[in-house]
Formats: sequence, structure tokens, C-alpha cells
Amino acid sequence: MAELDTSGGGHKKGPGVKKSKKLSTRIDLTPMVDLGFLLITFFIFTTTMSQPTAFKLNLPKEAEDHKDDTKIKNSGAFTILLGKDNNVFYYEGILDPAGKNFKSSNFKDIRNAIIDKKRHTEDKDFFVVIKPNDESSYKNVIDILDEMAINVVKRYALVDISDGENQLVLATEKAGNPTN
Repeated sequence: MAELDTSGGGHKKGPGVKKSKKLSTRIDLTPMVDLGFLLITFFIFTTTMSQPTAFKLNLPKEAEDHKDDTKIKNSGAFTILLGKDNNVFYYEGILDPAGKNFKSSNFKDIRNAIIDKKRHTEDKDFFVVIKPNDESSYKNVIDILDEMAINVVKRYALVDISDGENQLVLATEKAGNPTN
């Protein structure tokens, strides 16, 4: 609201000269502040908050008898083992007892290994088994699942790592010079 200040008077200069009073204005901004806060409150309550994006992971039901388990050909199997410090290990088919087909990689080069295996295997036989160990990070699991989506791998499974594979991963990491 605006007010006019009528206090104070003018001085006459000269005889018989009337001078009008100068009035000063004062603007009260309280209603403007109230309106601003009402608008801010309105926009906060009517805005939808951004929804967190979640990675949808469909897991199959646990089978009571193992005759319904998914069977895969050894020639089409590609197993990825995740270790600590972004270490990625993989082998094709069944793991050789001497570890001859056990290879080390990183997240940049694993894509090429997946593409190469996929190129040399029929789509119906290609299957990726992902086995993170206890020292691998959640980020690494999500990164490898992203690789499955990027490379359009239709059949893959997230499985617990076996003791022998875990010992091989730990020994390779401890040696500090993974085999290629």
C-alpha cells in the first residue's frame, strides 16, 4: 500500500507567493512479500519431484528340483568374474583346471571380448554368466549389466561365484600381474 506523507510545510519566498507542499511517498512492501511466499509455496506443492531411476532386474523363481535349470552349451558359455579394484576376469566354456583359458581384462576391454564371443557363437547358444565375488563393488555389477544391455546380450545370469573361481581371482589379484 502506498501512503502520502503530509508532514512538513513549505516556506514562502517572497511576498504573497504560495508554494505547494511537497509530499513524499512511502511504499509498504509487506503484501508483495506475502504474495511472493504464496507463489513459492504454490509452485513447490504443485511441482512433481523427479523420480529416482531404478534398474529393473527380473529374477526367476527358485526351482525346487534342478531338472528345470537352464541348460547351456559349453561352447556358447562366457563367464565373467568380477574382482576388487575394477578387475574383470573371464573364460569361455568350462574353466580349465590349470587355468589356461582364464583371462584378465578391464571394463574397457571386456566389451571387445563379449562382441568377439558373440560373433563366433550362434545367438541361441550364447549365454553369459556373471559372477561377482565378495570384494567387487556394486558399481562394477551395474557396469557389467550395462555392458549386457549395450551389447544386446539376451541371455545372461547373475550367479554366485564358486570357491575355486574365487580362489583363482584372489590369487591373480594378489600376484598383481594378471594373465592375459
